Amino acid sequence: MAGSKEIRTKIKSVQNTRKITKAMEMVAASKMRKAQDRMRRARPYADKVRNIAAHLAGANPEYQHPFLVEHDSVKAAGLIVVTTDKGLCGGLNTNLLRTVTTKLRELEKAGETITVTAIGNKGFGFFNRIGAKVVSHAIQLGDTPHLEKLIGPVKVQLDAYVRGEIDQVFLCYTRFINTMKQEPVVEQLLPLSADKLREQDSRDYSWDYLYEPDAQSVLDDLLVRYIEALVYQAVAENMASEQSARMVAMKAASDNAKKVIDDLQLSYNKARQAAITKELSEIVSGAAAV
Repeated sequence: MAGSKEIRTKIKSVQNTRKITKAMEMVAASKMRKAQDRMRRARPYADKVRNIAAHLAGANPEYQHPFLVEHDSVKAAGLIVVTTDKGLCGGLNTNLLRTVTTKLRELEKAGETITVTAIGNKGFGFFNRIGAKVVSHAIQLGDTPHLEKLIGPVKVQLDAYVRGEIDQVFLCYTRFINTMKQEPVVEQLLPLSADKLREQDSRDYSWDYLYEPDAQSVLDDLLVRYIEALVYQAVAENMASEQSARMVAMKAASDNAKKVIDDLQLSYNKARQAAITKELSEIVSGAAAV
């Protein structure tokens, strides 16, 4: 059995670790609420842009934006992968990157070449390690995502799709379900499917618009804004998932540290009791010898 001094050192060390994990749990809980509010505020904007884009596309069937046109053959694909910049959030990044790896194998098996846009330091490092072709990246987004930091990296994939260099674009992120559950998602971003652009309500309206300068220019800009809104929403969902996962992971670490401290305290008491018993036995033996 370890000595009393060694056990006291271990207890002190675990107590210091528990203070850190408890503080990180409280910080993550505070940030989680803000991230959830930000995520919920972003949803109405994306929904409204989608509805207007659907109305405009339906009102101008003679013009097909490149984002709406499916390519005849699929030879190349682009992935926009959203991960976190920091760790200590459980298996959040691991689960997503495992799902993305499965998708990569499917695409490579189909003979497609893959280009990757990495949003987040963890994903950027992972794709560099496996030798994937990373054409753009965005890291160190902070606790509040800013659209101007995302537009540049995402535009690389959008421009490649418009030029015909890639035939599909997939968006990979962790969807926030609730505090205890986050789900890795790989969904097709381009070409935009009819279901993706479908209006939420089923009421039949006759839409008529006045365009400035013209319908094509408005639809072009609007669909780009819609894609950017989808990516921003994915980043907001991923940040809410990150803070939730970190809070749960730090709470589990704090609870485990408390159990370890209790076990060490029990061992310390046993070692201390054994030492006292031994000293008493030596005193009694010495007195009996005299």
